[in-house]
Amino acid sequence: MDWQAFTISFQLGLATVAVLLPLGVLVGRWLAYSEFRGKAFVETLFALPLVLPPTVLGYYLLVAFGKASPLGQVWASLTGNSLVFSFEGLLLASIIVNLPFAIQPMQRAFEAIPQDVRDAASVSGLTALAALRRIEIPLAWPGILTGLTLTFAHTLGEFGVVLMVGGSIPGETRTAAIAIYDRVQAFDERGAGLMAAVLLVISLLALGFTAMLSRKAGGRRG
Repeated sequence: MDWQAFTISFQLGLATVAVLLPLGVLVGRWLAYSEFRGKAFVETLFALPLVLPPTVLGYYLLVAFGKASPLGQVWASLTGNSLVFSFEGLLLASIIVNLPFAIQPMQRAFEAIPQDVRDAASVSGLTALAALRRIEIPLAWPGILTGLTLTFAHTLGEFGVVLMVGGSIPGETRTAAIAIYDRVQAFDERGAGLMAAVLLVISLLALGFTAMLSRKAGGRRG
């Protein structure tokens, strides 16, 4: 069992969730409450990682993060290191890949809040920030937790983008999914099977948790 690879995966998952929690809430709320020209395009753009093949997305991110790119050059000038094949680059790629997993459930949760509830908060004199903190987030929390759970589970199992952007550097970018692939390549079926079983259990728990949250949210709306 490659516990180091699992540690990298959990660190990547937690860091991705930490970034996408405020980002998902803000973007999800904005998309839920705003109507503007081009909204459908913006929603499509955020959903793009769901349909793009991971190797295609990974290739574009590899080009965008490379030393020849503006972002890669800025990163190299600030840190002296390359953004690709580093944990920082892997984290940035993970955030981009997981945008739809975080934003879409949160957007649907905010959309489910009745308009009269938000109107009552405004009439009561609550600022937008106070209404978000005291009313909207407590009502939307099942969707928020669903987005975070799906983000974490997807991060643990992501393979194509991780391999393209991070490679397989032990102790830095070699995640559990990459370690399973390496073990299969080395004909270590027992090791690959054990690690795959752990990810399977985590995925089942994540799906069960999101299903429970969906039922709870549905019961509240009912």
